[in-house]
Amino acid sequence: MSRVLRSLRGSQPVARFQRCCGLFPAAEEGPADTERARAGGNGLCARRCAPQVSVAPGAPLGTGAGSAALLARDCAQKYVVKNYFYYYLFRFSAALGEEVFYITFLPFTYWNIDHSVSRRMIVIWSVVMYIGQVSKDLLKWPRPLSPPVVKLERRTDAEYGMPSTHAMAATAISFSFLSATTNHYKFPFELGLTGALLFSTLVCLSRLYTGMHTVLDVLGGALISAVLLVLVCPAWDSIDRVLLTSPLCPLLSLAVPLLLCYKYPKLDSYSPTRADTTTILGAGAGATVGFWLNNQYVAAASTGDGFRPGFPLLSGPMLVVVLARFLVGIGIILVTRQLAKSLVLGALRYCYKFPMGDLEARRRLEVEVPYKFVTYSSVGFSATVIVPLLHQVLGLI
Repeated sequence: MSRVLRSLRGSQPVARFQRCCGLFPAAEEGPADTERARAGGNGLCARRCAPQVSVAPGAPLGTGAGSAALLARDCAQKYVVKNYFYYYLFRFSAALGEEVFYITFLPFTYWNIDHSVSRRMIVIWSVVMYIGQVSKDLLKWPRPLSPPVVKLERRTDAEYGMPSTHAMAATAISFSFLSATTNHYKFPFELGLTGALLFSTLVCLSRLYTGMHTVLDVLGGALISAVLLVLVCPAWDSIDRVLLTSPLCPLLSLAVPLLLCYKYPKLDSYSPTRADTTTILGAGAGATVGFWLNNQYVAAASTGDGFRPGFPLLSGPMLVVVLARFLVGIGIILVTRQLAKSLVLGALRYCYKFPMGDLEARRRLEVEVPYKFVTYSSVGFSATVIVPLLHQVLGLI
């Protein structure tokens, strides 16, 4: 068993998967092959900003391997794409696991599909992502080595690898959506299960294709989410009822995530994981406060006990309304984010006396956590309270 686990944790299975899908380092192609890939129709030779070596986050960048890592991060890695279908499929699938996708998709479900379904996904997404990000910085497992792996992304390479939070989020979101809608709507379960499996599988495979995770990272992430869903789903209605009715909900929804952000594991050098975690927990906290306020003062929320005969069919006028809700909502979210970002950052600059362009100051704990948390809790609150009220004023509900 340990031999199998060591193999799954290695870089070679990832490299073999990339080669099977038509992704090669340009160095593996001879000069003639590279020119043929450039000029002919059998591939694409491109430069992308991806490090050529993998160094564990926190390693000193001075001489030897550290200098090589710094040099690699400053230059681009050449690679050859010989199968466009897999290239675009997995690049698109990788985008489905990014925070930007969820920060747009989850509000969309709240505005246009079902409040109770959206609540479940938002809460589970926040919990899963926190567990995943903290696990990365506690385990400190490195990402796949390059070479032999081709790395198509740069930013996330500054983080550790195990578990894959893309795999965790995709598994949690797709199957929590399936379980929530199964209890609310009548539709072929096999169709929903196929969709959930397809979505999560594509996102998981995209992390291998982009060279950002080992097979064990991906399997571990999916397994953690699956275990969490098995534990949470039977008790979800009770949890949901507490979140909507408890008078302590607003206070705890803000205080607990904020405390978790301040107590995030410390690393030897800066990593974006704390900032990403604070962003996610902030958005989830603001949304949860919004759920509670809506239930108390606007309209009592459904806790999932109802059952609908099926998904409503989208007619032409209904499609226009759905699109209008989404565009209005995204516009309000962008305005809220920019306004909150400017106000919070201005207040922090006044308190801690640092210039606007000082990136190092903005990475400090006392600046980064309140800056990210307040900004994105405002976004979550706006998405669940301000936007629905504006929809009502505009006659979109």
